[in-house]
Amino acid sequence: MLPRERSRAIALLLCTSAVAVQAQSTRPATPFTVVETSIPELQAALAAKRVTSRQLVEQYLVRIATYDRRLHATITVNPRALQEADVLDRERAQGKLRGPLHGIPVALKDNIHTADMRTTGGALAFADLVPPYDATLTKNLRDAGAIIIAKAQLTELANWVATGMPGNYNAVNGQGLNPWDPRPDPREGQNDGRAVLGTGGSSSGAGTNVSFWAGNVGTETSGSILSPSHANMLVGIKPTVGRISRYGVIPITADQDTPGPMTRTVADAAVMLGAMEGASPDPNDAATSRCTAPPARDYTKFLDAASLKGARIGIPRAFFYDTVTSGSATSPRGGLTAAQRAVMSDVIAVLKAQGATIVDPVVIPSISAKNADDNLLDWSPCAGLDNARGRDATCSTVLKYGMKRDFNIWLTTLGTKAPVASLTALRQWNNSHQRAGTIKYGQALLDISDEMELRLDREKYDADRRKDLRLTAEQGIDAVMKSAQLDALLFPGVSSANIAARPGYPSITVPFALLPVVATGAQAFPAGFTPEPSPFGVTFTAGACAEPKLVALAYAFEQATKKRQTPPQFR
Repeated sequence: MLPRERSRAIALLLCTSAVAVQAQSTRPATPFTVVETSIPELQAALAAKRVTSRQLVEQYLVRIATYDRRLHATITVNPRALQEADVLDRERAQGKLRGPLHGIPVALKDNIHTADMRTTGGALAFADLVPPYDATLTKNLRDAGAIIIAKAQLTELANWVATGMPGNYNAVNGQGLNPWDPRPDPREGQNDGRAVLGTGGSSSGAGTNVSFWAGNVGTETSGSILSPSHANMLVGIKPTVGRISRYGVIPITADQDTPGPMTRTVADAAVMLGAMEGASPDPNDAATSRCTAPPARDYTKFLDAASLKGARIGIPRAFFYDTVTSGSATSPRGGLTAAQRAVMSDVIAVLKAQGATIVDPVVIPSISAKNADDNLLDWSPCAGLDNARGRDATCSTVLKYGMKRDFNIWLTTLGTKAPVASLTALRQWNNSHQRAGTIKYGQALLDISDEMELRLDREKYDADRRKDLRLTAEQGIDAVMKSAQLDALLFPGVSSANIAARPGYPSITVPFALLPVVATGAQAFPAGFTPEPSPFGVTFTAGACAEPKLVALAYAFEQATKKRQTPPQFR
């Protein structure tokens, strides 16, 4: 039996969509379609009176009602979306435009506060939580004219609950699925409702992939914007930590958390990034003073198809492209498959043809270091009971320490609306509600976070944070960018997520190819079952506050390739 909260979400979705269907049936059909329509195209159509915001909402709601039962991409639909569209249509008719997203529907990952809709984080304890305030980025989007049409699926608490939890699963809404192959995985040990193709990190890109809305906001601690964007053939911008305010976002750790846009094109992502960024630093998030916004927070001025000409792009071969034996390793690790290698050769050829200077290879010191203490590949975040307190000397405690510190701070901002008082209370609540499905996969990550002693473990955390920054920034991205005088590093897929996430550096992933899924040995699929091809793209990464340059490079690459496709079943 479905959880009460999920049943209510589906009922609300269908009820709202029924209103949309009725509204559509009372007027002549229009040739305008929202499917694969970009934000600039929506803006132009609204300005030309080819479509209204109400009609956009109606079309998106119909698509949600038609397809979401197959994807679980939506947790809550905004029951006031049509009324909000009407208000924005009237303002447009009066010559008032709030900003670059005026009347355009977007979705928020359901760990981002909306004071008029529930914000669940995917956790049953928060299934009825309507926060007392909007997240700063929510307010910024609404000030820019956006309609928050829905709250999108996520891995429960942004994937900091249990080590065995599959991506895009949560106790409120079940398992989110990838539109490229949403069939249940038939393999033993994988046949618990997850899809054949993974959805990437904790944010859901499925709804944007199949045009449930124009774009969505994800959040990333390490890979959860880049990875789901990559898995859904989307553009994802993981900004510099602090570029976008985190106030009103359920945290893992302020050291690495950031929201960011997930869209079908670089231009769409540029529009959303500017709308999400504040005009001035947010007093509720000190990190927002880190980067200076471009004039008028307009990233679209960097959309120049000639931007690759003369750009210096570094190719970090060791580990990311080729196997490497370094640090504590006694055998090679990393590297690409033959199919991935062929794709990256094609990518590099495109960059050269567009006038980029390819610096190949470049050496990231912390990847090639022979001494294990200086090698990033030997320094992973603590995760799981094997890395519990007292058994965490050889892993970074930054995430588990930050979760204890920042989650409890976040709960205090809810005041009397907080369903639980602390991380400890959440764990206890989960234990006492197991029959409702709270901890299907356990809660080992919450356990190892909650056992941290913020005062007694502060010295270990500080040392680990320094080592994170040393290996990922000083002897990592900063070192190679400076030594090779680069504009950006080019990574296959989203393999830069970890090295860029720890210092809070920006990355942009761009679609490029669809590759066959190869699984051998114990992971092989049953005879007669063939997975659909999986998206594979590239990521441009650079140092802090480099978003303008990365937007320019990503756009030029996108315009030279235009490889984005729509999943065939959802066209």
